Amino acid sequence: MSGQPTAARRFPRESVTDPALCLICHLDLVPHEAVVFRDNDWACEVAPGFEVPGWYFLRLRRHALGWADLERRELTAFGPVVQDLMGALELAFDAPARYLMTFGEAYPHFHAVVTVRTDDIPPESRSGNILALRDHCLDRGAALARVPDVRAALAAVRGSARGTAPAAQAARGTAPAAQAASRAEGRP
Repeated sequence: MSGQPTAARRFPRESVTDPALCLICHLDLVPHEAVVFRDNDWACEVAPGFEVPGWYFLRLRRHALGWADLERRELTAFGPVVQDLMGALELAFDAPARYLMTFGEAYPHFHAVVTVRTDDIPPESRSGNILALRDHCLDRGAALARVPDVRAALAAVRGSARGTAPAAQAARGTAPAAQAASRAEGRP
């Protein structure tokens, strides 16, 4: 053992491990318009500096440094939260791929960067390379404008998981009323 505190051994010197300075902790302060959801353990928001349409931070609400600090109940809940969020993004965006990335170096507070990858993203900017597009694609207004769609899609996905299929059908436009409206407008 090196005699250094655990955080010093696990994270680079430039990592922000102090909760008072932690960007991820401070996401609890973002306005409601940036919040996709929050529960007791997990939250998903549009993060300052990452305001790209279809990009979100999924984070543990308490300050825990990396995977190793997650409690069993948080780990157990993480899978269903990710599954629901990815399902919601599939409904809310016409995008062939959704990415979930965890790094934990700059801000080790456990979080994942979640992005959608639309067809217009060139092959060299796909997978982890998508993050290089951040500065070019920043658009706070457009990012926030998509939050209500993702919230509604998440409610539909979660409703569908509880057996309220009409909510999920409505979100996908496959509910009988939505189908009838489409036919009346001449759409299939």
